[in-house]
Amino acid sequence: MDNSNKSEIVKVAWLDRWQVYHRLQALEIECSCQTDQPLQAYPKNPQTAVQIWSVVKQCTANRPELIEWLNRCWQIKFDK
Repeated sequence: MDNSNKSEIVKVAWLDRWQVYHRLQALEIECSCQTDQPLQAYPKNPQTAVQIWSVVKQCTANRPELIEWLNRCWQIKFDK
């Protein structure tokens, strides 16, 4: 089954949606944002879905949340 034509509505405040839209476009993630319509993104794979989530988080979280998120990322250990 081809999922490339499916879109997901990205739930962000109306004031944040243009910022999210422009960042997704910069990442070359297919998306659309029209006047008086919700932002829609077209994740083609799990990696793209994570990128969309990350962009939304970065644009909508407050400073303490972002600091905590960054600190948790620094504590992640990877096996080589």
